[in-house]
Amino acid sequence: MANGQWYPPEWPDRIRALAAGTLTPVSPRRAATVLLLKDTASGPAVHMLRRRASMAFAGGAYAYPGGGVDPRDDDGLVRWAGPTRAWWADRLGVDEPGAQAIVCAAVRETYEEAGVLLAGPDAESVVGDTTGEEWEADRAALVARELSFAEFLHRRALVLRSDLLGAWTRWITPEFEARRYDTWFFVAALPEGQRTRNASTEADRTVWIRPEEAAAGYDGGELLMMPPTIATLRQLLPYATAAEALAAAPARDMTPVLARARLRDGEVVLSWPGHEEFTKRIPKDPTATATSAAPGTGNGAATTAETRGGGPA
Repeated sequence: MANGQWYPPEWPDRIRALAAGTLTPVSPRRAATVLLLKDTASGPAVHMLRRRASMAFAGGAYAYPGGGVDPRDDDGLVRWAGPTRAWWADRLGVDEPGAQAIVCAAVRETYEEAGVLLAGPDAESVVGDTTGEEWEADRAALVARELSFAEFLHRRALVLRSDLLGAWTRWITPEFEARRYDTWFFVAALPEGQRTRNASTEADRTVWIRPEEAAAGYDGGELLMMPPTIATLRQLLPYATAAEALAAAPARDMTPVLARARLRDGEVVLSWPGHEEFTKRIPKDPTATATSAAPGTGNGAATTAETRGGGPA
């Protein structure tokens, strides 16, 4: 049975065009996404949303709240709690303004798409309720980019709780993709007193699901996911609580995951180093069936016309 790996049908042609020099890669846009966790009687669950089938990018796929970085959030307006901006810059591999903007994007997108806000009146608290007309008006303004997240925090005299986030991994969309993202993945625990809701116009469903259940759905072909999504779900399996996952975050390797697309005798071999289960071979004959590696198998030995990129964010 085929698994639920998201695979756009235009990829082989784009890979061949990139190898031939007729496709110019676009620069990836910085983005952030958050694996929001909560504890249940049977272990931690993660909040996921299903992207509407009409979406141009990864329509129908399950993902986490996330989106692009707003360059306006690299200024000095943000009241900050937790590790310093310098610490985050070192952790994320960027400069301090960039680190602030990436962390702001993670917190903002969680608020925009799940209604959960990792901020509070001071460095020791979080807001307990983000419902109501005024909150919704501000959230809508954030979504429309009429208001930057730094301005939102300043207007409401809120402190961004960067200590509630843990940097988990980083993936970069392949060079042959039309829409590219350089995405930092974070983990966070659902704050006490807050509840998630489907606040995203891009999602038609949201769920709390245990990582092992989501992975089983992917393996059975029932849940469609991009490689970074299922990879991060599998990485959560060893942890018995949300706190354990957060505690493990500082030791995680943040080296970007970059895909390799190789051509040999017209066949495309697409692989993500360190994640062999996503390896896919696309034959030269367009009527032939593409094959994927099973979890834990090797990625083959195609050798020519290599391009570099990363998994879709």
